[in-house]
Amino acid sequence: MFPKVYRTIRTAAVAAIVETRIGRHGEVSQTEQRPYITWQIVSGQPYDNLSSAPAGDFTTVQLDCYHATDAGAEELARAVRAALDAALICNRVVLDNRDPDTKLYRVGMEADFIDQR
Repeated sequence: MFPKVYRTIRTAAVAAIVETRIGRHGEVSQTEQRPYITWQIVSGQPYDNLSSAPAGDFTTVQLDCYHATDAGAEELARAVRAALDAALICNRVVLDNRDPDTKLYRVGMEADFIDQR
């Protein structure tokens, strides 16, 4: 239910682009430098059974990669995808747009974390 998102995606390739600017709950400080990544839990489901408490959870997380340029947002998303792939976490791009308020380019991804309790 509380996947290790930060630990999973903070690889050398991702850190080279965003350093530690990875914000939980879908937000970062408005004074934060760009580019950055935000993430939030979209849904979660325990692995229920009748004989004991659930042994694990299936959690879908949305990760949003923000950058000042379209090419930069794509590069950041590719680095995040590579980190997820290396951890054997299924992921998919769910949106690719430009934020109307900040004018930053955004690539949104969903990733499915399966964790033992």
